[in-house]
Amino acid sequence: MPLYPSTRQPVYARRGMVATGQPLAAQAGLSILQAGGNAIDAAIATAIALTVVEPTANGIGGDNFALVWHDGELHGLNASGAAPAGLSLDVLPDGKMPVHGWLPVTVPGAVRGWADLHGRFGRLPFAKLFEPAIYYARHGYPLSPVAARNWARAVGIYRSLNLPELNEWFNVFAPQGFTPRPGAVWASEGHATTLERIAASGGADFYEGQLAEATGKHSEATGGVIRASDLAAHRSEWVTPISATYRGHEVWEIPPNGQGITALMALGVLEDLNLPDERDTVRGLHLQIEAIKLAFAEAHAHVSDMRHSEVPVERLLSKAHFASLRDRVGETALDPQTRAPSTGGTVYLAAADGDGNMVSLIQSNYMGFGSGVVIPGTGIGLHNRGHNFNLEAGHPNALKPGKRPYHTIIPGFLTREGAPVGPFGVMGGFMQPQGHVQVILNTLRYGMDPQQALDAPRWQWLNGRNIEVEHGLGAHLSRELGALGHRVNVQLEAGSFGRGQIIWRGTDGVLVGGTEPRTDGQIAAY
Repeated sequence: MPLYPSTRQPVYARRGMVATGQPLAAQAGLSILQAGGNAIDAAIATAIALTVVEPTANGIGGDNFALVWHDGELHGLNASGAAPAGLSLDVLPDGKMPVHGWLPVTVPGAVRGWADLHGRFGRLPFAKLFEPAIYYARHGYPLSPVAARNWARAVGIYRSLNLPELNEWFNVFAPQGFTPRPGAVWASEGHATTLERIAASGGADFYEGQLAEATGKHSEATGGVIRASDLAAHRSEWVTPISATYRGHEVWEIPPNGQGITALMALGVLEDLNLPDERDTVRGLHLQIEAIKLAFAEAHAHVSDMRHSEVPVERLLSKAHFASLRDRVGETALDPQTRAPSTGGTVYLAAADGDGNMVSLIQSNYMGFGSGVVIPGTGIGLHNRGHNFNLEAGHPNALKPGKRPYHTIIPGFLTREGAPVGPFGVMGGFMQPQGHVQVILNTLRYGMDPQQALDAPRWQWLNGRNIEVEHGLGAHLSRELGALGHRVNVQLEAGSFGRGQIIWRGTDGVLVGGTEPRTDGQIAAY
């Protein structure tokens, strides 16, 4: 039975499973499994479909990262893009990075990420993986409830901005006669034809063909700095995943420029802090919050593109460093004196098949629809990841042409003594490492199944001594946290606490999955 109020139960299956935040995308991935594809094929098809059925959080013009368990080994893919050659501090108005428009646009890496994952691990033809997404784009689909709410919010925000760069966004996502509400049908021929071009070219058209040319020309004509040459120069990077141990398990993340190291540092601090046996206690919550603050302070000081700046990953993940951070955890709330986290907008998916392959994949346009810039006639909405650069000269994450920014999106994976347990993730900007820590604690410290681990009420650190908690934690815990110096805001809306998915594989090969109750999530399995 559910440990917390929920109508959801964990889902069990053996042959295959896909978990994500939008039901039609989960079904798209399942259809690929049933057509003979493996978990990697299913994950790619789900990711492509999500650009159509949940454009409120990702798109063709975004980034992605993946952790893939295949043939007894965990592989990491960093498919995030860099600042274009023409983007520097000199072109920023008043030295500030805007949220919307052309300036925060970095090179989109998602399309090449799909192609690279398929090229290394895929089983079905690449074009086959696009069929569900193309169908929904061309023929339309009814909006799911949470996506509709986020879509309507974006319409209001973009109207208030009154930026000419957003005109095409309205043509595509808010055309005459369309109002985003649950069940409203939306279609985009531009999306459909663009996905067909990407499918037919193995992704090359996006970076070196007509789509790249269209992006470069529109940017040059409307005040942007990205050019077709920036797209042509982009490559994904296969990386070695990083890990920390917690209660006999290995928790894996993508190395910087992603912020997954934040979750690993927090777990390292918590490993020897003797958390209470009961989950919802003021001492347990206090220790978790203090650990994540300290981890964020380290991440904000060091995380950057390791091709341009040295990141001391080995030191940050050392037992000695964990101990030094642990020594700073006190009995009352501290102010870590680091910059405040920001907002996000991301999709996460997990996939597994009956042959042992498992995928943890995360994809994003950031801050909802991203920059708001859409390339005319294509449906390509561009992200605004450049907003996460640090604008202080000399900082490891300082803006520089050809450099990837500090990146919030992080897929997670869990193993035990080198054997796979499975993929997990909690999307949502700077909530993500905080969500990873809470899900892992719920699983390994408090013995919850995947659905319980996602149902459980969450907290999040905002800045300084300020935190938010979900109302499900109860008023007594909020008061007790306040007595320890935390400035507590009880949040009635669940949207800011992230959206997660989990698939674990048992030693008998049975898959068990949980999906996020705070969104439109679904597990599709057989």
